[in-house]
Amino acid sequence: MFGVKTVFGSAGSNHGQHTHRTLYRPLRKLYYPPHTSLIAARFKSTAPKIPKSGHIEAGPNESLLFIDNIFPLRLSFLLSLTNLPFFTDPEKILQKILKQLHDDQRIPAADPINIAQKALPDSISLRVKQILPRLKEGGAYAKLLHDPKVSPPDIEAALQEYLEKTSPKPWFNPLRPVGSHLVRGRPWLEDLQRYPSQKLRVEFLPTGPGAEAAELPEETLYTLFRTYGKLGDIKPQPTGSKDLPKYATLYYGNIRDAIMAKNCMHGFVLPASEGGGKDGTVFKMVYEKRAKARLLRDWIMNHPRIVIPILAAIIASVTVAVFDPIRTFFIKTYVTHTFHITENRVYSWFRSQITRANEILSLKRKESENAGMSVVWDDRRGTIEQIRTWLMETADTFIVVHGPRGSGKRELVLDEALKGRRNTLHIDCKPIQDARGDSSTIFAAAREVGYKPIFSWMNTFSSMIDLAAQGTIGTKTGFSETLDSQLQKIWQTTTNALKELALEGRHKNDKDSELGDDEYLEAHPERRPVVVIDNFLHKSQESSIVYDKISEWAASLTTGNVAHVIFLTSDVSFSKSLSKALPDRVFRQVSLGDCSPEVAKRFVVNHLNADADEGPKGEKKTLPSETRDDLGELDGCIDILGGRLTDLEFLARRIKTGETPKKAVQQIIDQSASEILKMYILDISTSSSNGSTRSWTPEQAWVLIKSLATTPNLRYNELLLSDTFKSSDGALLALEQFELITIVSQNGRPHSIRPGKPVYQAAFKQLVADRVLKARLDLAVLTQLIGIETKSIDKAEAELALLGGLPGQPREVKSRVMWLLAKMQASQGKVEAWEKEGKALKEVLAKEY
Repeated sequence: MFGVKTVFGSAGSNHGQHTHRTLYRPLRKLYYPPHTSLIAARFKSTAPKIPKSGHIEAGPNESLLFIDNIFPLRLSFLLSLTNLPFFTDPEKILQKILKQLHDDQRIPAADPINIAQKALPDSISLRVKQILPRLKEGGAYAKLLHDPKVSPPDIEAALQEYLEKTSPKPWFNPLRPVGSHLVRGRPWLEDLQRYPSQKLRVEFLPTGPGAEAAELPEETLYTLFRTYGKLGDIKPQPTGSKDLPKYATLYYGNIRDAIMAKNCMHGFVLPASEGGGKDGTVFKMVYEKRAKARLLRDWIMNHPRIVIPILAAIIASVTVAVFDPIRTFFIKTYVTHTFHITENRVYSWFRSQITRANEILSLKRKESENAGMSVVWDDRRGTIEQIRTWLMETADTFIVVHGPRGSGKRELVLDEALKGRRNTLHIDCKPIQDARGDSSTIFAAAREVGYKPIFSWMNTFSSMIDLAAQGTIGTKTGFSETLDSQLQKIWQTTTNALKELALEGRHKNDKDSELGDDEYLEAHPERRPVVVIDNFLHKSQESSIVYDKISEWAASLTTGNVAHVIFLTSDVSFSKSLSKALPDRVFRQVSLGDCSPEVAKRFVVNHLNADADEGPKGEKKTLPSETRDDLGELDGCIDILGGRLTDLEFLARRIKTGETPKKAVQQIIDQSASEILKMYILDISTSSSNGSTRSWTPEQAWVLIKSLATTPNLRYNELLLSDTFKSSDGALLALEQFELITIVSQNGRPHSIRPGKPVYQAAFKQLVADRVLKARLDLAVLTQLIGIETKSIDKAEAELALLGGLPGQPREVKSRVMWLLAKMQASQGKVEAWEKEGKALKEVLAKEY
C-alpha cells in the first residue's frame, strides 16, 4: 500500500529522485490542451495520455477527485491577457512562478501542491497518479489508484471525514477550507473563455443517437446537487419553451460550490432506475453569467422624468459650490482693480518717470484735454458736488444722469464725481445689447462685471441635450437655462461680491458692531460701492430683456443698501423703464445740456493754449490764442456750432491743424448734413440692416428738417395736425430716439420740438438750400399727400354711391350728401394745387443737377 507521502517522494529513494527531476515537466505535452495544465505533481505516471478531446478517463481501480480552493480565483483573468506584447504566453509565466513557490519551501502555505497534499489522508491506500490543476476554477483534478477492495464512495466518505477534522485552509482564503469530492461524471478540460459563476445551466442530453433524454424535476436535481453546497434556487425550463436540449438552471450561494458541482457532475449519466428516462440522461454543465441585481440602475433608466431633473439639480449645486466662490473672488478683484496694472505702485512709478522724461512729447495732449475739460468741470461744479452729496445719503433710489450723446456724462461721473473712490463698477450696456445670440450676450454681461470662469458655450450644448430629451421623454430635462436665468445668476453673484466689499472694513471693535449687515450698510452709505450703468436703453427698441434684468438688479442693490446705482442715459424715456423696477420711488435726476457760449469759447481756447511751446527760461510762453488773427471768428462759429462737447473738441482739433474757425465749422456742418441724409432720409427702410425697426418715413423726416430750418422751435401739437404725421406721435418719438430732434416737455407734456444737436440747425438750412434735393423730397411729400387726398375722395365717392342707391332719396341724407360733396371739392382743390406745384418741382429736377 502506498501512502500519499510515498507517492510524492521521500529523500534518498530512487523513485523520489526521479519524480523530483520530472516535477515541473509542462503538462501541456503530457496531459491536456494549453491554458489548463500549469504544473505537475511528484508522481510516476503510469496512466495513458489524455486524448486531444480534453476528457479525463479513469481506468480500473482508479478514481478522480476534484480538490477545490487551492488557487485564487482572481488569477483566472491572467489567462485572457494574451493580447499584451509582454504577456503573450501567460501559462509559461505562471509555470515559472509556481515552480519557484514549490522549490522555495520557506513558505509552504503558498505552494498549491502542499495544499493538495494536505487534502489527502494517509489512512487510505492511495497512489496519486496525476494532479491536473484548473487555474481558472481555483482547483485541481487528482487521479488516484486505490486498492480493488476499496470502493470510490468509501474513498469520498473518508476524504470528507478527514477534511472535517483537519480543515486545511490556503493562505489566500483563510475563511474557507479546502474541499474535495469524487468526480461522478466525465470531466472536460477545455480552455475556452468560460469563467466560473454561481449560476449553472444543466442540459439534459441523450446517451446515444435515437435515445431520449428525460427532463428531471426539481426534487431529483436537488438530491443530486445539494451535496456540493447550498442551493439558492432551481429553475426549470420555462413552460412552452421550444429550446433544445432541455435544461434547468441552478443557483448556488457560493461560487466555489458551483465550481465543485460543475467539475464533479459534468458528463454524469443518470440511469433509468434513478429517474433518467428509458435510456438514461447525460448531464452537460455550463457556467452562465448571473445577471447582477442592478435595481438602482434600472430604476434610474426607467424614470428619466424624475432622475434627469434631480441630476440637473445636483450638477447645479456642485457648480454653485465650486465655481461661485471663484467667480465672487474675480468680481471683487475687478471692482477693486486689484489686478489692474495701472493700479500697481511699481508701474505707476515707472510711468511717472517715463512721463517726466518725455514731458514735451507725451504730456501735450493730456494737458490739452485736461485744460479743456477743466473749464467744463468748473462750470458744472455744482452738479458734481450734488452727485457726491447724494452718494453720502441713505435714500434707496436711483441717480439718473441724462443728457444727449457728447454732453460728457461718463466723464463727469467717473472722472470727477467718483474721483478717488475705490470700489466702483462701470457696466457698459452697449456691448451687451449689441451682442448677437444668447451665448454672446451672456459672455458680454459677464465680462462687464468680471464674472469668470464663464462657460457660455455650455448654454448651446445644454439646449441641444434638452431638445433631444424632450423629443425622447416628452419633457424638458432642465439642463439648459434661459437668457433670463443666466443673467439673473450673473447679477446675483455680483450682488454677493459687492456686499462682501461693502462689509470688508467692518471690525468687531467698532461702536456699531452689534448691528446686522443690512443695518450697518444703511447706517454707513459711504461704505457702499458705486455701480455706474452706462448707455442705459441703448437700442432698447430691439429687445428690452437685458434692460429689464438690469433695472430689477439695480433696484435690489439700492433697496437692499448694497450699493449706490447711477444710470447714464441719452434716452428721454428712461423713467418708464426704471419705474417698473422702483414704482414707488422718485429718482434723483441730473440733466446735462450744452455748454453756454462763454464756456464753449473758453473750452476751445484752452485746448489751443495747452499745446503752447515753452519760451526761454524766465520768459512767458507764447499762447496761440494771442498770435492767431482768425480767432475773432470764434464767437460767430460757436453760435452756429452750439455747446455740445464732442463738436467743440472736433472744432478745436481742426483749428490746431491750421484751419480757420469758419472753415472748420463748415466742415462739421457738411459732415452733419451727410449723416442726416444717410441716417434719416436716403438710406432708410422699414427694417434697417441691424434688425431695428424704424417707424418713420423719409417724407416725415424731411417735413421736420424743412420746418426746423426756418423755425428753430416747432409747436408739438401743431405738427401732429399735419397730414404727414396723421395725429400720431410714434414717428416723432422714434426720431427723438435717434437724436434727429429733441422734444421739450413742459408741465409733464410735450411742448415743442428742436433740432437734436445745435449744429443740426445749420445742417438743416444747408440741406434745404440744395434745390435739387429739396425738389426731390418735396415731390415725394406731395405724392404722399396726393395719395392721402385721393383715398379720401374715393371714400366719399363710395359713400355717395351708397346714398344714391337709397329708394326715394330721403330728406335726412341731404346734409350728409352736401358735406361729402364739399369735402370732395376741397380735396380736389388740394390735389390740383399740389399737382401744379409738383409740375414746377419736376422742371427743377429736369434742368438742374
